[in-house]
Amino acid sequence: YVHQYNSLNSQPDVLKSLYSPLQPSSSLEGLRYHESGRLSDEQMALLQYQRENLHYLSEEILRLQECLSKYERSNDGSTPQVDLAHMLAARDQELRTLTAEGNQLQSELRLARSLIAERDSEIQSVRATNNQYVEENERLRAILGEWSARAAKLERALEVERMSNLELQKKVSTLTNQSNTSAEPTEHRGA
Repeated sequence: YVHQYNSLNSQPDVLKSLYSPLQPSSSLEGLRYHESGRLSDEQMALLQYQRENLHYLSEEILRLQECLSKYERSNDGSTPQVDLAHMLAARDQELRTLTAEGNQLQSELRLARSLIAERDSEIQSVRATNNQYVEENERLRAILGEWSARAAKLERALEVERMSNLELQKKVSTLTNQSNTSAEPTEHRGA
């Protein structure tokens, strides 16, 4: 019987029974028995995987059944009071926690807004002071410009006055020399 399967091109029925929704059937293609009737290494690995998969699914079914038994309805069709009270207490605790976190966030938000308003006030004060400094600097620049213009005008007037004094000194010196020259012959004639 085994030899008959090995000689055919079809797959053994035992492999077809191991197909699983979690394991695509294409991975089982090409697997064959050896002539000795024993499974190949790939087939052994596949069987081991299927056993582990079945064991996992069995444990998962048991776990789900336990969860279901906790919340399955009582004889009168209502949810068991113990589980309902536990669920309500858990939900109430979650709600309290979320409310506390929300209040904390609101408090932090108010503090942040207060700090931002304080910084904005400081910035406005600094800007006002800066504007005053700018206006004062412009006024001082205007005064400095006026004084510079006056100083330049005075320097020009002083230069003109100095040149005029030099001209006068030259004229005085010339007149003095002329008067001295004209006075000498007169003295000689008197002698």
